[in-house]
Amino acid sequence: MDCGRRAVCAGAGEGQGKRMRIAYADPPYPGQANRHYTHDPSGIPPEEVLPSWIVAYLSANYPDGWALSTSSSALQSVLAVCPSDVRIAAWVKPFASFKPGVNPAYAWEPVIWRGGRIKRARTEPTVRDWVAANITMRRGTHGAKPDAYCFWIFDLLGLRPGDTLDDLYPGSRSVSRAWAKWQRQLWNEASA
Repeated sequence: MDCGRRAVCAGAGEGQGKRMRIAYADPPYPGQANRHYTHDPSGIPPEEVLPSWIVAYLSANYPDGWALSTSSSALQSVLAVCPSDVRIAAWVKPFASFKPGVNPAYAWEPVIWRGGRIKRARTEPTVRDWVAANITMRRGTHGAKPDAYCFWIFDLLGLRPGDTLDDLYPGSRSVSRAWAKWQRQLWNEASA
């Protein structure tokens, strides 16, 4: 999966004034590919993505930073193959799909992230390591992310106008659309 772009700056967490190239990966969660993607209209193949492969790929190809979505039940196995400097954030779902016989409900998802821009000035807003955002409905594919979630990921990684975000598992294209919208808003604010 070579996105054909070159990193503009190197070093996780560096690049305050430089353009950064960041990846977001939302692959089928471990053990869930056949269940959720066998008949998915997005064309996502129902293939398992090994946590060791995706973490190694992200770490090797995105030194500026990356974020990886996973499930709470897979978190331990995914963290076992992550570098020691990753952090965990939480997407809390005030409205989530409740399944019969599943109690407590799965109403949050972990996001593992590494690098990005580090907040340097006290004038910059502090970003929480969690977000509360409802799930999406009828987006055409399983697991499509809402704009509020996407904007939080962009803030979590300290993204700015001119940075590059590679959405490695586009599925519904909701992250790519949110990125375009978010970039327009930032450019408008910067030019105002």
